[in-house]
Amino acid sequence: MPVKIRLQRKGKKGKPFYWIVAADARAKRDGKYLDKIGTYNPNTNPATINLDVDGAVKWLENGAQPTDTARAILGYKGVMLKKHLKGGVKKGAFTEEQMEEKFNAWVSEKEGKISAKAGGLQKDADAAAAKALEAEKAVNQARIAANAPVVEEAPAEEAPAADASSEEE
Repeated sequence: MPVKIRLQRKGKKGKPFYWIVAADARAKRDGKYLDKIGTYNPNTNPATINLDVDGAVKWLENGAQPTDTARAILGYKGVMLKKHLKGGVKKGAFTEEQMEEKFNAWVSEKEGKISAKAGGLQKDADAAAAKALEAEKAVNQARIAANAPVVEEAPAEEAPAADASSEEE
């Protein structure tokens, strides 16, 4: 039975949410699956991916073939790297501890890049909000300036008339 690692669509129309599953290649896209490996939410920025790395590596070592999109997601989360490193351990290139050390170093570097991107996006959003606030303040000041002279003119005209009548007395 050929096994594929692929995305199974969930969510509502216009708001996709995916499960990453290992399924028989002959099964329907949203049909029966063998194992749920993780989730993928493309609606957030950056996209949210929760993945059981060891489970995915196990399926890949047993011959499961990922689809193109699933392969990109697995590569993004380091599953393909971990599979590659496990091959090095089997060949005797390095030990299990060295493999874990390399993988953890890669994961920490990747998380740093992702957090930097998220921080940059938040910074851009804050800057845009501040710019919109300044534009709104400018519009409000223009409205006040347009309405203020009308209010100030009426009392100014009445005040000299009152002074003139007091001078006559």
